Amino acid sequence: MFKKVAADMLGLSDVGSVIKPADYEKVDADDYVMHEDGEKIFFLIKSKTDEYCFTNKALIHLDGTSAVSKKRTLRRYSYSEHTISDVTLETAGTVDLDVEIKFVIGSVPFSVDVHKKFIEELKDLYKALIRIAEICHENEYSLQFAQKSLDLSSATLSRVSSPEAQLVDNFKHINEAAFNWLMESQEKYHLKDFGFVFEKYINN
Repeated sequence: MFKKVAADMLGLSDVGSVIKPADYEKVDADDYVMHEDGEKIFFLIKSKTDEYCFTNKALIHLDGTSAVSKKRTLRRYSYSEHTISDVTLETAGTVDLDVEIKFVIGSVPFSVDVHKKFIEELKDLYKALIRIAEICHENEYSLQFAQKSLDLSSATLSRVSSPEAQLVDNFKHINEAAFNWLMESQEKYHLKDFGFVFEKYINN
């Protein structure tokens, strides 16, 4: 604990800061946001070695090796392909200078230390990540239910006896309807843009 406090006082720790929207263009992560496709930054944490950029579509992580090295590894985790889970927020103790937000995206765990003066901003991020996790879980359940309903309907129709020509015609109609229905279900339940969540909870 004393080593941690000493490191913070000497400016040697890797405690992050929440970057204001007016300064988004000044950080490296902005170069990797797909602005051309309507992607937008909603929350950004910057430390000496890392940047954690939360857009409406993905987490962009610039992973630095050390404070003195310019080498970075860029990783992108889209919310639609990498489900968010296990979101927690640890507030600061009496002598702590930082708070910590933890979450898992896909199978990758993250633990981000941020200066405690940004606690209110982190509360907003916590709410947004929790809500995205809930929506993805609800949509996955709904999509599975839709698939089971389609399977049941197909199985029922397959047992109906009809002349061969009519059977072929019915199959074409059923196949087309099923394809369109699944596409609509995917569009409805497999969200890729969570800007509406960030707009609701992020107040920076």
